[in-house]
Amino acid sequence: MSFIKKRPVVFDYVQIIVGASLIGLSFNIFLLPSRIAAGGISGVSTILYELFGYNPAYVQWLINIPLIALGLLLAGKEFSAKTVVGTFFVPFVIYLTSGLQLSVDTPLLSSIYGGIMLGIGLGIVYRGNGSTGGTALIAQLLKKYTGISSGFSQLIVDGIVVVTSAFVFNFELALYALMSIYVTSKVIDFVQLQTSPTKLVLIITDHEEKIQSVIQNEIDRGLTKVKSTGGYSNNEKTMILCVVEQSEAVYLKKLLQTAEPSSFVIFLNASEILGLGFSKAKVHR
Repeated sequence: MSFIKKRPVVFDYVQIIVGASLIGLSFNIFLLPSRIAAGGISGVSTILYELFGYNPAYVQWLINIPLIALGLLLAGKEFSAKTVVGTFFVPFVIYLTSGLQLSVDTPLLSSIYGGIMLGIGLGIVYRGNGSTGGTALIAQLLKKYTGISSGFSQLIVDGIVVVTSAFVFNFELALYALMSIYVTSKVIDFVQLQTSPTKLVLIITDHEEKIQSVIQNEIDRGLTKVKSTGGYSNNEKTMILCVVEQSEAVYLKKLLQTAEPSSFVIFLNASEILGLGFSKAKVHR
């Protein structure tokens, strides 16, 4: 049973389109003119543009089409129409704004400003429960079939692109690309939760069964229940501990605000997680 209230689906698509527009603009204004291949399909298109002069919008479409087909076959219900919209719209905006003359020629500023705008765009897309496809989908599939975390999967995929850019351009620009990726990750986190990617969630509640159902059925994560006593009321309560990834934390926050708004919820940064579901694959009994 889902506890989240229905909201207009159109609003999700508006967020995806707005976020995708910012992603496309960050590419044309900051990243491409400064030759910063900050991971992902956009980084691949930047490299191919440098080597062969291929139009980045066409390259991104051509790469994403087979990825969309692969996602439909392998990811199943996890691959939604929202992902298709986000995947299509980013190169569409890149195509429409290819003639903009607003580029910043300093690589350092381009990596920072491009990372900020890219992070804001991706954060808005994620808030709309969407995706921009590309290497994020590859990372998702790596997670699905290898058991490694989505964050580490994304790091592997983006790392390959950045290392390649070091040989195509130079190592200095590759370092700027790494800087841009770092800025992007922090801005995404700020837009969504204002915290870091992996979260320890502490929930103090009188309705432990309801919260447990939300976490297990909606988020598909394990949890630990600890009996506790309220310092003010001296009433017995349950403290639930759960570790989730960034996108899951955003969704869990919405669920808890709707299903059990009276519970006391804390999101904490988790620096390193070991165990089933994170460093090892989940086991469903």
